Amino acid sequence: MEYIIEAEVVSNYGMSKTIYSKEHKYIVEQLKKARKEANLSQEEIAKILGKTQSYISKIESGQRKIDIIQLKKFAKIYKKDLSFFI
Repeated sequence: MEYIIEAEVVSNYGMSKTIYSKEHKYIVEQLKKARKEANLSQEEIAKILGKTQSYISKIESGQRKIDIIQLKKFAKIYKKDLSFFI
């Protein structure tokens, strides 16, 4: 079982912000859900994207953030609208 420990950063103004936001966690959960609904493995997605399985795993575990271009690629593969992920 994997655990992601949420790190906290304190700015110069004494305000804290987390590295992993609620929004990021939601996107990650939706990515996993969409892949499973499409009956695809991480290995299959990696091959489609020309990436490694480790790359997909890191995205799905929240260790790697993705940008909107990457999210659009996932949405196309999973046949989902972008709104499903956000």
